[in-house]
Amino acid sequence: MKTISPKDLNNLQLQTLLQTAIAPRPIALASTVDKDGNVNLSPFSFFNLFSSNPPVVIFSPARRVRDNTTKHTLENVLEVPEVVIGIVNFKIVQQISLASTEYEKEVNEFTKSGLTMKEADLVKPKLIEECPVNLECKVLEVKHLGTEGGAGNLVICEVIKIHVLEEYLNDSGSLDQLKLDLVARLGGNWYSRNNENNLFEVPKPLVTKGIGFDLLPDEIKFSKVFTGNDLGMLANVEQLPEGNFCPEESTHTEAQKHLLESRIEEAWKTLLK
Repeated sequence: MKTISPKDLNNLQLQTLLQTAIAPRPIALASTVDKDGNVNLSPFSFFNLFSSNPPVVIFSPARRVRDNTTKHTLENVLEVPEVVIGIVNFKIVQQISLASTEYEKEVNEFTKSGLTMKEADLVKPKLIEECPVNLECKVLEVKHLGTEGGAGNLVICEVIKIHVLEEYLNDSGSLDQLKLDLVARLGGNWYSRNNENNLFEVPKPLVTKGIGFDLLPDEIKFSKVFTGNDLGMLANVEQLPEGNFCPEESTHTEAQKHLLESRIEEAWKTLLK
């Protein structure tokens, strides 16, 4: 294993390494205004949800690595502590990228990116009409993490109103993960897309208690076929099935096919043959 000390890398090298490794990251399209009412729109991938009660999200307009300057978004929220955060999906990802251009302060990125401003209900910054979800937020705190290039500035926001485009709802009125088609930021120029071709479900053991790796039979645990993911699925049952388990690799391969389709019960039945 290669071991690296952050102190041995320059700012750009460290940023590149971390942004590539810590990914995918959701994208916040931040709409802000300054004290004079100038509008700004900019995307940030240092962003996530940190609380649901109260509903709190955090994004970080970091100081620029190359020259240690700050972004208009940071300057705006310090003057007007409000922000609208638009959630980004594949349908508008190229426009979002355009909004990241470092235009002069008086330039409206809504106009440059072709996105549509819409009046918010509770805050001064504008909603982004094309975003599947808009979060109206009040800024609770801006926490500065440093003074050098690359230092983050945590903009801690409480969500006070949520707007959802109805086309992204399912029949029960909830947000549909497949319809959303969200995109996320990776390292360099890379993005990822969360659509039906790469989404998958993993049952969460929140109420149930899986038996765990340690209670798997040796014939299963030390199989040359099963991967760590396969064993994790098999170990996520509450009770080990009764019977004798087949040690044959051909049987394990057959069971693995069921696991690839998340059919855990069928996999165990196969192993009992």
